[in-house]
This record gives sequence, C-alpha cells and structure tokens, in this order.
Amino acid sequence: MRKLWLLLCLLLVACGNNGPKPWLGYGEGEDAFIGAPQPGWVSSIAVKRGDVVKKGDLLFTLDDTQQLAMRDEAKATLAQARAQLQQAQAALAYATKELHRQSKLVAAHAGAKATLDLAVSSYDQTEAQIRQITAQEQLAQATLDNAEYQLSQRKIVAQVGGRIEDIYFRQGEYVPASTPVISLLPPQNVYVRFFVPEKDFAKVKMGDRVRISCDGCAPNITASVTFIAQQEEFTPPVIFSISNRDKLVFKLEARAPGGLAIHPGQPVDVTPIR
Repeated sequence: MRKLWLLLCLLLVACGNNGPKPWLGYGEGEDAFIGAPQPGWVSSIAVKRGDVVKKGDLLFTLDDTQQLAMRDEAKATLAQARAQLQQAQAALAYATKELHRQSKLVAAHAGAKATLDLAVSSYDQTEAQIRQITAQEQLAQATLDNAEYQLSQRKIVAQVGGRIEDIYFRQGEYVPASTPVISLLPPQNVYVRFFVPEKDFAKVKMGDRVRISCDGCAPNITASVTFIAQQEEFTPPVIFSISNRDKLVFKLEARAPGGLAIHPGQPVDVTPIR
C-alpha cells in the first residue's frame, strides 16, 4: 500500500512537470521625478520615504522671501493705479458737467466760444488720461497675477499620487531649477519585465495577454505585452531562475491599466494566456 501511494505521488509530480515552463522576470517601476521650476533654498520637506501621497498633497517648499516682496510691491502698484483711476474718473465727471454747461451757454448766446473750447479740451485730456491709467491698472493686475503665480511655485505639490521612493535634498540645501528633489512611484507605472527564450519568441506578439504570478501576489493578475525587444541578449544575472538555462532570451514588458499590484524588483513568473 505504501509503495502504491509513493507511485501515485511520483505520477502527480511528473504530470505537473509536463506543463509549460513559465517565463521569468521581475517587477519594474517608472519613478516620477519632482523638482521645482525655480531655484531656491529648501525651507521644508513635507514627506518621508515610504509615504503614500495623493494628487495635490504638499511635497516640499522653497524659501519665498523674494517672491513675497514682489507680490507686495505688485499689490501696492495696483492700489496706486486704482486710486489714480478714481481721481481721473472724478475729474472726468466734472469735465463732463462743465462741457454740458458751456455748451448750453454758447447755445443760448450767453457764453464765450473760447470757454467752450477749453471745456472740450479738458474733457478730451481727462478721457485720454483715464485710458492711460486703465492700461496701467491692467498692467499692474497682470504683474500681480504673475507675482502670485511665482509665489505659488515655491510650494511644490504632487501632480500624481504614489509612494515616495527617495528624497535628494534636505532642508537648508540649495536646489537649482528643474532639479529633482523627490521621486515617487505612481501605481500605474508598475509593470513587469520578463525574458522569453528564443525558441518561444515567435509565439509572442504585441498585445498578447499574460498571467503573472509570484509569492504573496494576488491571484489572477493579468497584463498585456507592450514591448518586445528586437534583439536577443544573453540571460542577465538579475533573472531569478532555478532550472531555466537558456543562453539567449528576448526582453519583453507587460502592463495593465492602473498598474500591477506587485513590487518593483519582485521575481515573477509569466505565462501566456492562450
């Protein structure tokens, strides 16, 4: 009876080994590198490695002393232009009344034509002054809008959610413009990179569906082939292989909408879905 049981076990193992060998690979991720469009001193870092952030969360701030001064100066210039505009509008209202009065007097032959001409000239000058001050007010408003925008760029927020992978600058350090300060990994940027032996390469096409499995992974993870290398390469040492000893392989990548629920660097088995 014991021998029969052992024989059955061996038959089951043999049957299991007859299935196709999975292609070997690993999880991969494309980090988003977050920098600032302006240079400056780092005032604070609002996150730490491993934190998961959402779109709109504060990541870090830069010193904003200069930007605050520019904003305040622009506010003062705009306030001055608006005050001048109010004065000019009051002067225009007076010039309008005076013009009407002189027009009536001349029409009634009770006023001098020279006085009417002076009223017309005063009205035209005041109206031209209002147009000039209005243009200055618009320019001052645009300057203020730009100053407030520049100030807002000193607080860097996440444009996409993900996990903080690394922090390259700390509080008190100077950051050049467009230099990455933080890297984060959006979930949708996680994919698998795997390697197909040359004998199986002709069977794989772009868009093919594959099943991904790994230790501790959720069941039934699937993805689509999105990249196929056009040149073979020697099996790289990063492949986590137990029995596969093929000398030449082709590199492929597979992705899924929203990313894959695996960790970058995690060994995976990839099998085609026929």
